[in-house]
Amino acid sequence: MAGASTPTRYSFNAQIYHWLTVILVVGAWTLGIVGDDLPRGPIRHYGETIHVACGEAVLFLLVLRLALRVVPPAPVAEAYPHSLAIYAAKIVHLSLYALLFAVPAAGILTLFYGGEPLAIFGMHDIPSPWLKNRELKHYALEIHELFANLLLFLAGLHAVAALIHHYVLKDSALKRMLPETWIKD
Repeated sequence: MAGASTPTRYSFNAQIYHWLTVILVVGAWTLGIVGDDLPRGPIRHYGETIHVACGEAVLFLLVLRLALRVVPPAPVAEAYPHSLAIYAAKIVHLSLYALLFAVPAAGILTLFYGGEPLAIFGMHDIPSPWLKNRELKHYALEIHELFANLLLFLAGLHAVAALIHHYVLKDSALKRMLPETWIKD
């Protein structure tokens, strides 16, 4: 069902946006790690183009995901005896959302400080508003990489927590984000 989230489950759209974001983040991160190892020329350029397009898609999905968190609201979280766990989960979620914005933003700054245009999904270029500045490009790239690694670390922590909820606590936290056809009760 593509409609609204229920009190116990995320909507189908929210699930799709979540899992597409996961795929895009892992794909962009992987291309960021191996991109310099690709042969110079069209293959490396294609890898860079996909890397940038993944970041742009992450930003686009972030806007959609945030809209779905507000209207209609997300399902109500289960009550847990340890309020510290609830606060930790909120901090991780907020950090994930912030990094889903900050990583692509730092990537865009890296391009612009390098004097390069931002190709919107490879179809339309937005020229750099600045002249090339190697030092600022270096710093922006360092921040981009640091934030990307932090995003992967927090996403991994988030995934481990979901698995702990499912297999140890045996609650429905993970089931709320999985398609109903995948769930066997």
